[in-house]
Amino acid sequence: MIGEKIYNLCKELFSINRSITGNGVRDTLKILKRELPDLAIAEVHTGTKFFDWTIPKEWNIQEAYIIDPQGNKICDFSKNNLHVVGYSIPIDKVVNLDELNSHLYSIPEQPNAIPYVTSYYKERWGFCITESERNKLIDGEYKVYINSTLKDGSLTYGEILIKGESEKEIFFSTYICHPSMANNELSGPTLVTYLVKYIKSLNKRRYSYRIIFVPETIGSIMYLSKHLKTMKKKIIAGFNVSCVGDNHSYSFLPSKDGTTLSDKISRHVLKNLISNFNVYSFLEDRGSDERQYCAPGIDLPVCSIMRTKYDEYKEYHTSLDNLDYISSEGLSGAYDVYKEVINTLENNYIYVSTVLGEPQLGKRGLYPTISTKYTHAIVKDMLNLLVYCDGKLDLVDIAEKINVPIWELYDMVNSLLDQGVIKVISK
Repeated sequence: MIGEKIYNLCKELFSINRSITGNGVRDTLKILKRELPDLAIAEVHTGTKFFDWTIPKEWNIQEAYIIDPQGNKICDFSKNNLHVVGYSIPIDKVVNLDELNSHLYSIPEQPNAIPYVTSYYKERWGFCITESERNKLIDGEYKVYINSTLKDGSLTYGEILIKGESEKEIFFSTYICHPSMANNELSGPTLVTYLVKYIKSLNKRRYSYRIIFVPETIGSIMYLSKHLKTMKKKIIAGFNVSCVGDNHSYSFLPSKDGTTLSDKISRHVLKNLISNFNVYSFLEDRGSDERQYCAPGIDLPVCSIMRTKYDEYKEYHTSLDNLDYISSEGLSGAYDVYKEVINTLENNYIYVSTVLGEPQLGKRGLYPTISTKYTHAIVKDMLNLLVYCDGKLDLVDIAEKINVPIWELYDMVNSLLDQGVIKVISK
């Protein structure tokens, strides 16, 4: 089952400590490259300026913990890498409880959750702890120790370009920068990995595909700065893939425009494959790299299909977003949706009738030779399809007009093409 394969890849990657830079990102990409040998891995050096941003120093961490007054080791990075505030500077000192509390982060409303906290662009140190453990802390001296490095290095990302018959591109972006979180982090890159395998398995590819694995926000902005001219020229549809692993719901976040080919096809596939899904507002609810791809002057046709959207489930950005929160079934469902999106894009042509008026389908073996009161119902969808093959609508538009999933029209289209009744006028 495809969902089990994706889930197992999540398990393999789960314990790796990722951030926007560092060895955890490299280790993650090495594993993805094992699955996708064509994946190109690139580095962008600290201090590199692009748009309004600069690549920061590279952060790596080896060990971190707190020793309480009774000699117990708590907030142990080796047990959960969320225990350390991301990008914490090295520290080795003894502090009292008051000072320690000023560097601790917890969630009172979720007493058993370790929060995910980062400080990428201001140097500080800190630990994350469950509220229940925090409430057990006693007065006394605490040894705090973080063995980390923050120095010139680079930001690492992965890219794969798959050629098709056309230079027009379908774009997929996912991020590889969060430590051990399953839905908000690993479901995206693992699902995209298997979508790449599917795309490469196609006997015929109408479009080319651009797929990137980047640190969220800074990675996507950096990539845009390097390739914006080409992306604006070639990309006709794009998807930011995140939070696709749980089994609770489906969600759709449109592009800024809301009417792009990506939006149209996403809505059609979800409506006909899932039926019940949550639709969010780009204006009110965006929060991932769709912000970057739809930013002023960028304006790419990028939307998102998710399971439960980020920030809409209580486990989000905590240790509760673990391997128990996602499932092979949830991943499989999201994979099926995105696979259908790809198939729809590949088959979404504009057709025009080659016959003036209604063609005689019977002599072509496309219409029952005995006419009864049921005959029209049998061929209704084909006749409805034909009436809109006027060179104005693509196949998704027609499917929406006649209220039929596009995939139920493929065989009809092929039969009509074989008989010369219609022809393609768009490539």
